[in-house]
Amino acid sequence: MVPGDGVGPELMTAVKEVFKLSPLSWLILASHLFLLPFSPHPLGETRRGVVLHEEQQSRHQGRKLDLFANVVHVNSLPGYSTRHNNLDLVIIREQTEGEYSSLEHESVSGVVACLKIITREKSRRIAKFAFDYATKKGRSKVTAVHKANIMKLGDGLFLQSCAEVAELYPKIKYESIIIDNCCMQLVQNPYQFDVLVMPNLYGNIIDNLAAGLVAEPV
Repeated sequence: MVPGDGVGPELMTAVKEVFKLSPLSWLILASHLFLLPFSPHPLGETRRGVVLHEEQQSRHQGRKLDLFANVVHVNSLPGYSTRHNNLDLVIIREQTEGEYSSLEHESVSGVVACLKIITREKSRRIAKFAFDYATKKGRSKVTAVHKANIMKLGDGLFLQSCAEVAELYPKIKYESIIIDNCCMQLVQNPYQFDVLVMPNLYGNIIDNLAAGLVAEPV
């Protein structure tokens, strides 16, 4: 187990609680041992198991390996009553660009600039992934989540790229929605959504909101 930092240690404590009845045994490793994905396995060749690591470290590895699509299937659990039952929607986020690229610096003391990078190539790639996913899984609609009303260039390029790719999939309905409104609509009527595709930061927000829709008991 590689707890990482931030909320990592707290999350991993919860993971251990979930698996306490399993035959697993845990070996806690320092986060730096997981930085090199192709280095010799820190547990040695004779051990077999699963390495659990905190999300911040996972994002670092994801960018190095170009793991560009994060797919979260939000599905209600049978027999577990929540505010919204029988939910079945998919959240797809691009995870190599945007604010989570950690491209920030302190220009002068007390002034920090954080760069949000959006490219046509990677925006089209994640849009195509979303439409291909919808096609393969028999989904009927893809919704692009954005903030192009304010970030007209960056999110505008993402939105334009999604619209261009949508034209290649005439059998899949395409919509777009501003991130603010998307959050409100998910709380009020999540059944209107099927597959949602979005940049990285919005995906992190929507992932957690959607988890609450299927996890909070009435």
